[in-house]
Amino acid sequence: MDLLLLLTYTAICVAIFKIFKIPLNKWTVPTAALGGVVLVSSLVFLMNYNHPYSEIGRQYFVSTPIIPAVSGLVTEVPVKANTPLKAGEVLFQIDPKPYENRVASLKAQLVMADNDLVRANELIIKRAISARDVELAKAKVDQLKADLATSQYELEKTTVRAPTDGMVTQLMLRPGMMASNLPLRPLMVFINRENKQFVGWFRQNSLMRLSEGDLAEVTFDGIPGKIFSGKVKFVFEVLAEGQLIASGDLNNSGQNTTASRIPVLIDIIDPDYNQYENILPGGAFGQAAIYSKYVHHVAVMRKILLRMAAWMNYVFPIH
Repeated sequence: MDLLLLLTYTAICVAIFKIFKIPLNKWTVPTAALGGVVLVSSLVFLMNYNHPYSEIGRQYFVSTPIIPAVSGLVTEVPVKANTPLKAGEVLFQIDPKPYENRVASLKAQLVMADNDLVRANELIIKRAISARDVELAKAKVDQLKADLATSQYELEKTTVRAPTDGMVTQLMLRPGMMASNLPLRPLMVFINRENKQFVGWFRQNSLMRLSEGDLAEVTFDGIPGKIFSGKVKFVFEVLAEGQLIASGDLNNSGQNTTASRIPVLIDIIDPDYNQYENILPGGAFGQAAIYSKYVHHVAVMRKILLRMAAWMNYVFPIH
């Protein structure tokens, strides 16, 4: 963006020299160059400090790894990839037979245990058994009831359902595969249907001018020439590079020697954004500018430069 400002000043100087037919000599050219250095440097300093800009922004979304609560053979996968789903719709089915057999077995054992408890209560009246025998019979019944409840829960979980409204993408699961309840091996990636979040990554020397509620503007590479208004919703208070985790390794000065950027959550409130939200894929790249209450008249220049950057998105880079 600083380059756009420099090119704009250069174009203005060329136009002035041409229109007013100013001669090119050892006085006029250095004056224009020196004036450009002072003017452009002052504008860049005022803008970057009071109205920070980030060329790195991204639209984030939350995905849910689908890990079944039980293990078993996958018998059915009725879900279709990239198709909208409602919460509770079936994603896939795990063979329920082993779990049905377990439930049936526990029900039979519970019937026998209930009969034993009834008989124990009758015998205690006749003093044929001790009170402890009755307590043991009751404890067995309670244990079987708890085991049955757990088995019924596991049987229910053989049908894996959508946790929320959303969709499954990159569907690789097929009938005949083994499903495991290990957390390291999700079987599906479920994309929750909720508002995406735009985060701009700003330099740390802009921290003094990043405040919640400040006006902001966002542009996306995928929608050239379009600017969306927004507000700063949240300035994150911690950076990943400063995180310490308990381990057997000591920290050293060679780790994370570069200054990371501050993530700023921007709430896009522009009503025009609604018609583009479904067009933009999750993870779409963009740029953002924040307009603080300080030196507000310089914000006009930042807005102009942001719009120039948005129009530059029409240019496809050659790799």
